[in-house]
Amino acid sequence: MISAASLTRFRELLQSRLGWTFADHDLGQTADVLAARAKAHGLGHREYLDRLAGRRWTAETAELARALSITETYFFRHSDQFRVLSDRVLPELVEARAGQRVLRLFSVGCSSGEEAYSLAIAAIRARPGPDWIVSVTGVDANRDMLRRARAAEYSPWSLRETSEDVIRRWFERTADGFRVAGEILPVVRFVEHNVATDDPQLWHPARYDVIFCRNLLMYLTEEVRADLIRRMTRALTDGGFLFLGHTDSLGSRPDGLEVCHADGTVYYRRRTQPPPPGPAPSPRRTVPAPVIATTPRPPAGTDSLQRALGLMSEDRFAEALIAIGTHDSLPRGVLLAQVGRVDEARDTAHRLLHAGGPQADAHHLLGVCHELDCAEQAVGQYRLAAYLDPRFAMPRLRMGLLARRRGDDRGAAQHLAAALELLPGENDDRIVLFGGGFGRLALTMLCRTELDACGARR
Repeated sequence: MISAASLTRFRELLQSRLGWTFADHDLGQTADVLAARAKAHGLGHREYLDRLAGRRWTAETAELARALSITETYFFRHSDQFRVLSDRVLPELVEARAGQRVLRLFSVGCSSGEEAYSLAIAAIRARPGPDWIVSVTGVDANRDMLRRARAAEYSPWSLRETSEDVIRRWFERTADGFRVAGEILPVVRFVEHNVATDDPQLWHPARYDVIFCRNLLMYLTEEVRADLIRRMTRALTDGGFLFLGHTDSLGSRPDGLEVCHADGTVYYRRRTQPPPPGPAPSPRRTVPAPVIATTPRPPAGTDSLQRALGLMSEDRFAEALIAIGTHDSLPRGVLLAQVGRVDEARDTAHRLLHAGGPQADAHHLLGVCHELDCAEQAVGQYRLAAYLDPRFAMPRLRMGLLARRRGDDRGAAQHLAAALELLPGENDDRIVLFGGGFGRLALTMLCRTELDACGARR
């Protein structure tokens, strides 16, 4: 028989380890879990609690999360929220991210993965073309659920709210049910994470465009709940969106967020932060300057360049543009394109070429600018960049994605295979400048995924 004192202590330890709170009607389940876990380790109730309290016991914390989790979920759960996501939020983000062509989404408390895969399907359906990178991260503390999520196999019951056309397009039939289509799998990654703890890399500022955290806050203690809300708000990009469960509310004036209403759904938008004060940009010139006294790129190791590259790796493009200064340089041109000032970016690239002659990076920048108005000119610039520097992976990747957009799978496979071979040796700065916010591994996965879609054998 478990004493009231032992049960109270167990609940307090669960609150400190997992951040969970429990109602009185949960006492029966909580007592059963305490008895089962103590027996599994051959310990009495008191000895088990002493060990749980005495030191970090990560494996046991994961087992407790598994035993106490509520794991019921299904694809496109709460369809009203996914309708708002698809009809309003993602189109707005696509327009805002046209420079980067990247969408990042986060499923907090992803359970067995249905929500994370639903987000991936919605984002891929919304992107204008295959050259856009979609990334979805799902986190949960329950290891069993994460194993199921990574397996990506589900019963028909998990798709009970999924339309037939979506099932036909994004799922493969198996003997027992369905498996998520292969092109979706590389888009989604799953991470074991306890929301009662911080993870600076996972919760990096301005990392995600959309965060879903539904039906989780109600189970957390007030302190953990407040910390999680602050982390989610900080992790959203400017103008990013937060969706909570229908039972969760942040009130009418949440810190750092705006309340949005659409089609009977309440959700939240991260307020756009004004850039820090800095020097005013120089007046835009519409013709190339006859003489440019600066080098095309600041010398490696300068404070302004390193600060700008660091900010770019965090997707803080407006701040990076201020940090890099107003003189013509390749990073400045890239940043102008990233914040949507494409004409200025194009002018910068032309001035760099006028001052320093043919440069692979400047021609690549011109290709990025032309993708928005003339794909043929973009391909021409990428070809020239690849010719000038045969080791330059990024123009090969862009040409492959543009070929995929045209339906030229054979040409796409040729360029993507070359990019895949070159990416391991690609310059780190070029990855930051031209990788759209993604690193070497993510770009490699993109190449592999697109090659698979082309039917290329590797």
